[in-house]
Amino acid sequence: MASIPVVDLKPGVKIASAVHTPLGGVLFNKGKVLLPRDLDILQAFLVQQVEIEGSEPKSVSVNDPVKNGQAAAAEVFEKSHQDQLHTEYDRMLNLIKSSFQSILASELPVLDLRNQLEALIAQLKHYNILTFSPRGMNEYDYMYHNGILSALTSYLIAQWYGLPQKDWMQVAFAGLLHDIGNAKIDPKVLYSPLPLSSEEVEEMRMHTTYGYQMLRNSAALNEGVRLAALQHHEKVDGSGYPLRLTGDKMHVYSRIVAVADIFHAMTLKKRYRKAQSPYLVLEQLQSESFGKLDPVIVQTFINKVTQFHNGTRVRLSDDRIGEIVFSDRNHPTRPLVSVNGQIINLIQERQLYIENIV
Repeated sequence: MASIPVVDLKPGVKIASAVHTPLGGVLFNKGKVLLPRDLDILQAFLVQQVEIEGSEPKSVSVNDPVKNGQAAAAEVFEKSHQDQLHTEYDRMLNLIKSSFQSILASELPVLDLRNQLEALIAQLKHYNILTFSPRGMNEYDYMYHNGILSALTSYLIAQWYGLPQKDWMQVAFAGLLHDIGNAKIDPKVLYSPLPLSSEEVEEMRMHTTYGYQMLRNSAALNEGVRLAALQHHEKVDGSGYPLRLTGDKMHVYSRIVAVADIFHAMTLKKRYRKAQSPYLVLEQLQSESFGKLDPVIVQTFINKVTQFHNGTRVRLSDDRIGEIVFSDRNHPTRPLVSVNGQIINLIQERQLYIENIV
């Protein structure tokens, strides 16, 4: 084992002990074999020396035909699963649209919804919250897309937050149906492209009460699902609606769905507003967690969705295309991005942010 200045390192050496950022986060774990871009990351974090194993570096080829063939096969395999995810998603979309349109005249088809929700959740390992985008989205269907995405995301948050497994499907139902009260709102108000009057705002806010009333007689749904429809616009500081509840009075399903709903509301395209950067939305969620959203749920969500994205191609806010090469766990929304061989540290360059994932 030897301690080598970063400027003297060569690709292919193996790290003998973990390398840390100046703030104490783990930059590279023990045993990692350094690639060419890793050397740029070390320099970007101003690391001076690294302990390495042995003396001869292993050769690192970026044009290994075997590895390239394996990568191509993996890409085809992943695409087939993505297609299946989209197929189940589209089936869910058709079902939830018909359910919203018929609920005023008949009972909610809970069994059909559950069966399709289970089929969709079976594809969950292929669902990436930051990169998934519905195919051929009609902007008038925003409400339904928000419900389906909130269902999938709420299911994952329930797992990450540590709720018992018996709650996961019910939390997914809470996300799916949280806006069902909108079925009772005047379409002229619901789809208005203009700013709403104070009277129209009050009518829109009634969707929470309507939703609770519409779900009240569905025995297959538990009270948490109904309360999520009622409470998803409440804020932990008591500034929300309709009852101005504080966080300790909100059901845990409501606090989970509130986070999922806001994230997807901001990252989905609407007729009057373009989709926002998922990374920028995560930063806004983090600021909202001080008094508005449950801070533990928000931090759990941010930590999980930003965990495995090294290699993701992104467009920065100045339109440059790059690749995420490292995420500092202390600043998960501001990773290091490689653009044409240059490492950009978004922690330091605060004027820049990730606009979208390519």
